[in-house]
Amino acid sequence: MRIPALTAAAALLTSLTLSLSGAAAAAPAGHRAHDARFDRPYSGFAPAGTVLHPGTPGEAGLDPAPIDAFERRMTGWEDPASGAGYFPGATTLMAHDGVVVERSAGGYAVKYADATTELPRDQWIPARTDTIYDLASLSKLFTSIVAMQQLQAGRIDLDTPVAHYLPEFAANGKGAITIKELLTHTSGFDADPVPSLWQGYPDIASREKAVLDAKPINPPGTTYLYSDLNMLSMQLVLQKVTGKPLDVLVRDGITAPLHMTDTGYNPPAAEKPRIAATEYQTSPARGMVWGQVHDENAWSLGGVAGHAGVFSTADDLAVLAQTVLNGGIYKGHRILSENSVRLMEQNFNQAFPSDSHGLGFELDQIWYMGGLSGPRTLGHTGFTGTSLVIDPQSRSFVILLSNRVHPGRNTPSTNPPRRAIGEAMAQAMPVAAPGGGPLWYSGQGGGTTSTLTTGPLTAAAPADVDFSAFVNTESTDLLSVEDSTDGGTTWHALPLTVTGRGAPSGTPTSLSGQAVRAWWQVHTRVPQQAGPFQLRWRYSTDPVYEGRGVDLAHLSVTAGGTTVPGSCTLTPGGAWHQVQHPAPAASR
Repeated sequence: MRIPALTAAAALLTSLTLSLSGAAAAAPAGHRAHDARFDRPYSGFAPAGTVLHPGTPGEAGLDPAPIDAFERRMTGWEDPASGAGYFPGATTLMAHDGVVVERSAGGYAVKYADATTELPRDQWIPARTDTIYDLASLSKLFTSIVAMQQLQAGRIDLDTPVAHYLPEFAANGKGAITIKELLTHTSGFDADPVPSLWQGYPDIASREKAVLDAKPINPPGTTYLYSDLNMLSMQLVLQKVTGKPLDVLVRDGITAPLHMTDTGYNPPAAEKPRIAATEYQTSPARGMVWGQVHDENAWSLGGVAGHAGVFSTADDLAVLAQTVLNGGIYKGHRILSENSVRLMEQNFNQAFPSDSHGLGFELDQIWYMGGLSGPRTLGHTGFTGTSLVIDPQSRSFVILLSNRVHPGRNTPSTNPPRRAIGEAMAQAMPVAAPGGGPLWYSGQGGGTTSTLTTGPLTAAAPADVDFSAFVNTESTDLLSVEDSTDGGTTWHALPLTVTGRGAPSGTPTSLSGQAVRAWWQVHTRVPQQAGPFQLRWRYSTDPVYEGRGVDLAHLSVTAGGTTVPGSCTLTPGGAWHQVQHPAPAASR
């Protein structure tokens, strides 16, 4: 059973870095009323004074049903007996507009003695809302933020070759690789050091030299390839230009000013009961890895590495996420300039369309961001089963921390739960019909089709079909309008004329996409028919990813300026259902 935030024991709440004092906590002074509309995206940062505080979904203007449904699914995902177990334990947190609307934990932080043997039941340690997790590659975000701080200070420059700061880095043809290419994974490096640092070299000095000597497999700037070597190299640059080790830079520049007291490298032994165990390793012969970094290369560097090594809690990461949404400041402590945050949100990888990347942060990756994905959505994942997704357009973020490698790494991908938490947050934010009124909504899962179908229609003139559509889908999940003249045996897609911000050009026969959170006005025409015809709106998803879904409003079928009889009566098939919202307030 998952432990929800607002019913957790008071003893746990007293230790939280968010100072969550209960569901009735007041919003900070000057905090505006919540406007949770997903179809009215923000364009700027949250107010600099936004401070996280607990509240119910309803108090934040959200629909609690998708969030409740997500928590029920998490309970199954943490239970191996369900047949869909992804991890022994996990902690989740969801926030919108400064309100922490979901914060819970379930399963077990420690459960196994070795690769196959469970500990005695009385030695299992439940996952808690303040459990400390090995973040794995989420650590790269901390390295990147330190890099942005040094960029602000003028100690590094994006377009300057790395070899300018580390002359020995020029070995093996790396003289042209720039700082920007390290931060965007376009340097040309292979995915991992070969041989691995822990296997191929006897000490930290030789392992650092191996990073400097690494040979690229592609010319710089020609290929996107996610590589730990990029952030290992970035670590060496940062240490050289500052004269300080990375753990000190992270502490002094990020965790100390933000009071992230549970975040850092090599957590103290006294915190071990709060730390989630990871893998039972036989090569290297480390046994059950618990309280030490899971990544072997980071371990071989003493636990402090540019690509891995940071431990943290959901609460601490929430502070970091809100700092990004606030434009680099939290509770009066500024760690980044607004311009630096904009650079982290800017896509530098336009040459590699499916691999959008800011400086350090990944952007617009629907495979784990789900319904929150968009051109400005920042995030990252970690091998141990962690993910962070920050959506500036809705001022929301979601955090999933798990120990999916406990006791072994050969477990199912945690991408379905990662997507699910993003989809739950996106679907919890309402969408309202332009001008008010009811709408039809479908947020169906993958590999399904939903339809809205009229009965037989008869018109003495060509029929004009008009409607409003809010489409937030994967590019291969399509909305179309079809007609049938044989009683629904065969259907034909109609060409569409679409207007509105970011609307597709030409006359497409289907609509999709997540790049634009805007209502479109759609028109099509059915030629005059000798006999009855039918219309249907068809939304079809492939088996892989989904966005928030599709909303339709103001559906109209007219002929000669008169509503076609029967066209207002629609039969839903699949996941369509009607939603009523009041007329929207003035747009942002």
